[in-house]
Amino acid sequence: MSKPYIVFGSEMSPYSVKARSYFRYKAVPHQWVVRRPENEAEYKKVARLPIVPAVATPDGGALQDSTPIMEYLDGHFPEPSTHPADPALGFLSLLLEEFGDEWGNKLMFHFRWWADVDQIATAQTLARQMLPRGTDAEVQQAATMIRTRMTGRGYFVGSSKETAPLIAGYLDTLLDLLENHLGTRKYLFGARPSFGDFGVFAQFYEMLNDPTCASLIRARAVHVINWCYRMIEPRNDGEFESWQSLQPTLEPILTYVGQYFLPWSVANAKALQSGAESFTVTLAGTEYTQQPQKYHAKSLQVLRAKYAAVADNAALNEILTKTGCLAWLQPSQ
Repeated sequence: MSKPYIVFGSEMSPYSVKARSYFRYKAVPHQWVVRRPENEAEYKKVARLPIVPAVATPDGGALQDSTPIMEYLDGHFPEPSTHPADPALGFLSLLLEEFGDEWGNKLMFHFRWWADVDQIATAQTLARQMLPRGTDAEVQQAATMIRTRMTGRGYFVGSSKETAPLIAGYLDTLLDLLENHLGTRKYLFGARPSFGDFGVFAQFYEMLNDPTCASLIRARAVHVINWCYRMIEPRNDGEFESWQSLQPTLEPILTYVGQYFLPWSVANAKALQSGAESFTVTLAGTEYTQQPQKYHAKSLQVLRAKYAAVADNAALNEILTKTGCLAWLQPSQ
């Protein structure tokens, strides 16, 4: 039997959970290893950056960053596929994966580190995962350090006193749209998970670990909850649906993407290009201000390249135009 992949991650990391779910769906032999001080030396052998997930491949290679990890697995284990055969739906799935990684993370991170109850609960959980055999005093000391470090990083996702009510509204709207869409299907594009499912679910799965978001979601979005738990070990239970079948409830989600995520994404990239210390963008009629995020500008370039590969698809362009997404995907913006 060949050596398994080694996946270094954390249950509290959406990107780790996302990658682990993909390994499980592809039925790829792997070992899940929670990153802790005692395995730091092994982790550093495969990690270019001090983040999770990081993957050691059986042939001695190393992978990092959830989306490239998933793309690597697609190249080595193409079945079961997470990409609809319809090129239009295939791109929409990629768009939602990026949306989950970047916009969904903004929502999750803000709530996780905003209110005292969430800060305390998350810091304690992370500290206990790092030090499973630590004394209460050791865990508390680690939790205090984690809380101090992470609450100072809200600017990474635009979390501030001014944006807090806006972010709360963004989550409310998205939660209702997802709940409506998932009420009649197991996954975003039908009876089997798409690439997009992995990006979006992971952020909501993490929200279900946190007091404030968990109470909100449990009170009003049972279908989202079921989807998140289904995605922990997703299954192929059928086919992807057609756009005609998906349109009534998926189109509003894509319109949300065109109203919030894509204009924010483009404004962020322009701010970085100009060297601005902050930027303000109007989202659905309301101004939103934050500091630029370097990594996201790179992922926007990748998303635009993926669109360029299918830019001659008339059906896709019709959907993107109607939902307000098309202009933001073109390099002229």
